[in-house]
Amino acid sequence: MKRVFDIFLSSIGLLISIPLWIIIMLGIKLEDGGLVFYLQERMGKNGKIFKVIKFRSMIVDAEKEAGPIQATEHDPRVTKIGSLLRKTAMDELPQLINIFKGDMSFVGPRALRPAEKEVFGKEDEIEIEKIPGYQKRLEVTPGLTGLAQVYIPADAPRRQKFRYDILYVKKQSFCLDMKLVLLSFWITLKGKWESREKKI
Repeated sequence: MKRVFDIFLSSIGLLISIPLWIIIMLGIKLEDGGLVFYLQERMGKNGKIFKVIKFRSMIVDAEKEAGPIQATEHDPRVTKIGSLLRKTAMDELPQLINIFKGDMSFVGPRALRPAEKEVFGKEDEIEIEKIPGYQKRLEVTPGLTGLAQVYIPADAPRRQKFRYDILYVKKQSFCLDMKLVLLSFWITLKGKWESREKKI
């Protein structure tokens, strides 16, 4: 039932969002002339690697020096149009293609990068694979939204996010998915995806 829901909703989403795609692509291109789309390797169910599709929200070659590090508040790598896209989660609109293909679902733990590290202003970088709960969250298909994405601030520590992910793995249901999808639309309308406070 979940897979049928994902195919149906992603198909509808792709069709009705075409005007948005055009506007966003023009905005990105006009700002710095760089590539519109950005491909990233992500970890899917059971650790399977796939390439996620996003609208580019950072400067060209943003990770050339630091590598795959999570964006922080007032991150200088984020472009002007990128800041707006990230607040409304419109940078993730192309991931509807990933959902349609089956790489992702609408709801589930966030798909993380294989070599991603957590910094938060500390000298020592933390490899996310070493954070408790990392493996458990790989038991389900990653999602565009989820418990952690909806209920806790964007810059919360991975340890806290993983606790919410594990809770989702244990409690997942179609009703919970529908609730999270609806709440996600509300957060998008308010432009609070990058909020450092409560989003709902």
